[in-house]
Amino acid sequence: MTPLTGLTSAEAAARLARDGANLLPQKPPVPLWRRIAAQLRDPLIVVLLIAAVLTVTTGDWADATVIMLVIVVNTTVGVVQEIRADRAITALAQLASPEARVVRDGRQQQIPSSDVVVGDLLVLAEGDIVPADAGVREAAALLVDESALTGESVPVDKPAGEPLSSGTVVVRGRGRAVVTATGAASASGRIASLMVKSTGLTPLQRRLVGVGRLLAGVAVLLSAVVLALGLVRGQPVQLMVITAISLVVAAVPESLPAVVTLSLALGARRMAARNALVRKLPAVETLGSVTALATDKTGTLTEGTMVARHLWTPSAQATLTGTGYAPEGRITSDAAPDAFTALLTAAVLCNDARLAPPQTPSGEPPTPDPRKSPALGSGEWGALGDPTEAALLAAAAKFGLDRRDVQTRFPRLAELPFDSGRKRMSTLHRLPGGGVRLICKGAPEALLHHPVLIDEPDLLAHAAAQADRFAQDGYRVLAVASTDLDDVPATLQESGLSLLGLIAILDPPRPAAATAVADCKRAGIRPILITGDHPGTARAIAIELGIIADGDPVVDCREPGALDRDRAQDQDRDGDQYRDREQGRVQAAVYARATPEQKLDIIQRLQEQGGILAMTGDGVNDGPALRRADIGVAMGRRGTEVARQAADLVLADDNLDTVVAAVEEGRRVYANIRRFLVYGLSGGAAEIAVMLLGPFVGLPLPLLPAQILWINLLTHGLPGVALGGEPTVPGAMAGPPRPPGQSILGAGLWQRVLRIAVVLTAVTLGVAVWAAATGRPWQSMAFFALGATQLGVALGSRTRPGSLANPMLLFAVAGAFVLQLAALYVPPLRQLLGTQPLEAGDLLIVTALSVLGYAAARLDRILHPSPRPAPAVPPAPGP
Repeated sequence: MTPLTGLTSAEAAARLARDGANLLPQKPPVPLWRRIAAQLRDPLIVVLLIAAVLTVTTGDWADATVIMLVIVVNTTVGVVQEIRADRAITALAQLASPEARVVRDGRQQQIPSSDVVVGDLLVLAEGDIVPADAGVREAAALLVDESALTGESVPVDKPAGEPLSSGTVVVRGRGRAVVTATGAASASGRIASLMVKSTGLTPLQRRLVGVGRLLAGVAVLLSAVVLALGLVRGQPVQLMVITAISLVVAAVPESLPAVVTLSLALGARRMAARNALVRKLPAVETLGSVTALATDKTGTLTEGTMVARHLWTPSAQATLTGTGYAPEGRITSDAAPDAFTALLTAAVLCNDARLAPPQTPSGEPPTPDPRKSPALGSGEWGALGDPTEAALLAAAAKFGLDRRDVQTRFPRLAELPFDSGRKRMSTLHRLPGGGVRLICKGAPEALLHHPVLIDEPDLLAHAAAQADRFAQDGYRVLAVASTDLDDVPATLQESGLSLLGLIAILDPPRPAAATAVADCKRAGIRPILITGDHPGTARAIAIELGIIADGDPVVDCREPGALDRDRAQDQDRDGDQYRDREQGRVQAAVYARATPEQKLDIIQRLQEQGGILAMTGDGVNDGPALRRADIGVAMGRRGTEVARQAADLVLADDNLDTVVAAVEEGRRVYANIRRFLVYGLSGGAAEIAVMLLGPFVGLPLPLLPAQILWINLLTHGLPGVALGGEPTVPGAMAGPPRPPGQSILGAGLWQRVLRIAVVLTAVTLGVAVWAAATGRPWQSMAFFALGATQLGVALGSRTRPGSLANPMLLFAVAGAFVLQLAALYVPPLRQLLGTQPLEAGDLLIVTALSVLGYAAARLDRILHPSPRPAPAVPPAPGP
């Protein structure tokens, strides 16, 4: 191996086999017995265990058997769901794992960081996470944030010879380093045990815990009333105690937390199928209530395949055609091509990118890089490095300038990398005839002034006006300048340069971006554009995509007090805009030239208003904003590792419409959890009501404890879990999101529970009273009616009744119905549950009446639709 060629593929494979994958020590899997113990510690399961002990002590083997069956089934379902959720989350973590750039076989490759081995030559640039311990071989202003390891917030300079630790972040510059330790032997591996954090409850689960306690309290109180009534009527104490305990267990859907976890995990898997990789499970539920989407421009709203369209010099202009990074296209110019040689040569030299052809000389597709678009190996030219710099290389190639030839003739001696503070990059090169040349490129406002340039004021004003015209047409504009020096200066000073010209680069909007913005508005999600680009560029893109209308303001964050004025406006809603009541000004939805600190300020003010904000980003400077937002969304292909690691959601295709699809999936998950609550709570409420009201209509003990637990087992088992797989409600994205502070039982849910419970109670008591008056086995008929009508509610709760959508629910209900029949006709179950067989006519009558459960669920949605919030978009940032 040499510093220039790195390892060969064969050497890397041998070392990977010898040392193992570059993975940190993983948290040991939870053993099965610990999962079972956690399930058995659930308060309701503890109550059941006490009831089981009591029934065994008194010799009531039938009830004891049913109680133990309920415990075993609930525990098994909970453990299986936990394991499935863990596997789903692990699979998603692997999908979103970081990657590394290495040199193997003499060329750069993008590989999973887990494949990095000792001796690999790492290629590091701004935003990369160091994948393993390494020693620096080459460095150009390399600055590394080691806070993850040392706690020191000040980044550390890393010249050649200095060590790098895995898990640290390159915040500036570039370099190459040879790997010295991987996996558990690395710095991160040695402290990995300190970094493992247990997963806490999601916000939704915390709300459900509170709801569960409330429901348990109510159920215990009502069950105590049933116990007291039974004792007053002379029922045996043991029987009534077991009955009361059974009611508590049946009334509260104790499997709900496990169902929620599984629903979130399955939702995350469905999002992954739609190119949205969920890195943090709580993001699934939060996405459904997003009220504002703050997005960057480049690569999100636009294609990210930058194309140089216009060249401008003080003496000539040219227009270029072509697509992507292919060095092909037509040139229209008012001067000879030589008039642009100095400008394009400087653009090639002050450049860290590379163009990659569709295939390597060996015929194999190049290794993909997540920062380029389109992907290498896709049959199109791709870019290694910054897409903007790649566009400059493509433009130079159209004029016949070869990158390797130019960079060989003018070797680089030193550089000042681009940073968001200076907004420019400078490089120093040796001239063939002696002396050196300093080249600087960057934003026009960072270059077109003294003392950076020494050109005449009229020329600078003319160049600035031309840059503004380009920007207003939606172009990204770069100014390029240079100066020749006699010798290498002690420090690079970005001053005394002469303007070479301007390059206008177009990042065309994605075809699907306008549709995604329209979908956001229709769903009550306010799109907000926050970019570091020129206000004119931001305005042009925002108008074209429908974020703002022509004439609406754009906040230029460079202006002193711009955000303070934006904050001070007193807003109210007028159509899709927010106007100051006294001055009639439109509140902005576009922020240009925003610094990372200003992005944080905008996000904070939106959150202070109670909204749920999703923020997209791809750069190092987006990391703080992604962490601060309620949902951080990173670009998977062109985003930096810092952005991806800070985000909750990674877009595998970099498309904004993928966020809309993820929001729709989040709404689906939340709607299905509420659907399960309606189903489970209405059945539990009906069981309590039947036991409470039965004695008043001449039914001493409407249901036996074993019968109550059996019904609970059937209805809260597979049918309840299957409800979590219901498809999206039609029109889910046609209305605003739920209010962030809304209770899980809000928006009419608890009223729906009560209305359906009234129907279930009436059917059950009606059947029992009629059967008792006519000499039929009334208790068995009540038992079958209550279970069958609850299954009818499950079918009536479907999103698309009459279709084959979610066939698992149909199978689950059919299976539960067969088991309910078996409880009446299979002798061992009859003996266990204390039931009697029904005659065919009686069975048909009760089955027909159970359809009322289905009718109740359907009619309730028609007659009492869920109230929708006012279709208002959240206001722009304000006090």
